[in-house]
Amino acid sequence: MSNTHSLSFSAGQAAASQARAGSLAGIPAEKLSNSDLVLLCQEGLRPDRAAFAELMRRYQVHVEKILYHLAPDWQDRADLAQEVWIRVYRNVKRLNEPVKFRGWLSRIATNLFYDELRKRKRVREPLSLDAPRTLDDGEMDWEIATDMPGPEEDLTTREFYDQLREAIADLPEVFRTTIVLREIEGLAYEEIAEITGVSLGTVKSRIARARQRLQLQLQNYLDS
Repeated sequence: MSNTHSLSFSAGQAAASQARAGSLAGIPAEKLSNSDLVLLCQEGLRPDRAAFAELMRRYQVHVEKILYHLAPDWQDRADLAQEVWIRVYRNVKRLNEPVKFRGWLSRIATNLFYDELRKRKRVREPLSLDAPRTLDDGEMDWEIATDMPGPEEDLTTREFYDQLREAIADLPEVFRTTIVLREIEGLAYEEIAEITGVSLGTVKSRIARARQRLQLQLQNYLDS
């Protein structure tokens, strides 16, 4: 009985989405909401060109920002960004909730990075971060002091960066993903749960364990 009800509800949602998409015909893409653009892209055999182009215009910087933070030294980030949009184009019909497009897009970009990282078969420097300082609430402050460092301080900073990159590269993939989304992208725990497809409790646990590992490996620098 419950399964029949669920199927009926899904069919009703699909019908409502189709009706909504039909009512959007003729409205300039730039005047539509993000979710309405997604609905248009989900209609027909292929995504609506104008709607898809507008989604790209609105979210291109977001994709570039994610890839930059994950791989600042990769020279082919533009190619990766293009591949992100190819994946979006091919899979947009699978997105059940158009209002969650941003989180879904972030997940595609993040997954693409790790797919490419595995293909390259060697550890790259996935992040470029300023020196973190542990705060009272357990958060990590990634801002570095603004005073101009002397030669010795500059050398220590470079050594710290090297150790930080190695420490992040050594993190299990699930920890690395969550720490990037939290500390670099500044996303809320709820957003990270949506992007990674795990529970809120799992997200908090992964971030806490990632911080613990990083702090343990970088203890000598954090204490100095």
